[in-house]
Amino acid sequence: MKKILSILLVITMMISLAACGAQKTTKAGDSDLAYVKANGKIIIGYTDYAPMNYYDENGNFTGFDTELAIIVCEKLGLKPEFVEINWDTKEVELNAKSIDCIWNGLTINDERKATMEITKPYVKNAQVVLVKEGTAYESTASLIGKAVAAEQGSAGEDVVKEDENLKKANYVPKTLQTECLMEVKAGTADAAVLDLTLAKTMTGKGTNYEDIKIVDYLAEEDYGVAFRKGSDICAEVNKIFDELVANGTMGKLAEKYGLELAE
Repeated sequence: MKKILSILLVITMMISLAACGAQKTTKAGDSDLAYVKANGKIIIGYTDYAPMNYYDENGNFTGFDTELAIIVCEKLGLKPEFVEINWDTKEVELNAKSIDCIWNGLTINDERKATMEITKPYVKNAQVVLVKEGTAYESTASLIGKAVAAEQGSAGEDVVKEDENLKKANYVPKTLQTECLMEVKAGTADAAVLDLTLAKTMTGKGTNYEDIKIVDYLAEEDYGVAFRKGSDICAEVNKIFDELVANGTMGKLAEKYGLELAE
């Protein structure tokens, strides 16, 4: 009898321990915030993209998104760890947990909202066409049969594939938006479709691309920060965004980097 009771006691303890372990796993699995807090950091995926995340002339890592992420992480009690990613595989890295968010001028659209948890809009943007000074341009029809560069997996690529005229251009996919500018400067692309935020920063007087100009605005859009689908970090970041807008911090940052906040 004692032996049977001992066996039953052991079984009961094993079931109890298993249940406790299952509860811990479920909690950690359900809460993305608990997961990053356990790690003590948020791994932030970015690409070199001025004025959002980039290295300045002194080699310092800076930018609107860089500074904003540091402020938000401090309020969350977490350390930000910035990891450069391939923009074309950003969602794969996010879901594999090699990064915890994409904080790099990510355009909000329905397709991305279906697969990721994205914050409320915080910065306005647009897709623009850039060409070399002296290039004849009236509309996207001017680029039919011409070479047009855009970043793979970007909103610019979407515009090239959706615009009735740009569909008839020779699309040149690049890994980074800055590479698209290089193609136009070198004459290996007739035009580029890029984010307005980057185009304003990288072209014009005093830049390496003084001879490249914006000739058309094709699509207005907003930026958001993306987390894993269902992540509870997103709601916390939205609360902090509201706070930073209300106290003027985000407005000052936007002014510093020549950006316009989303409404």
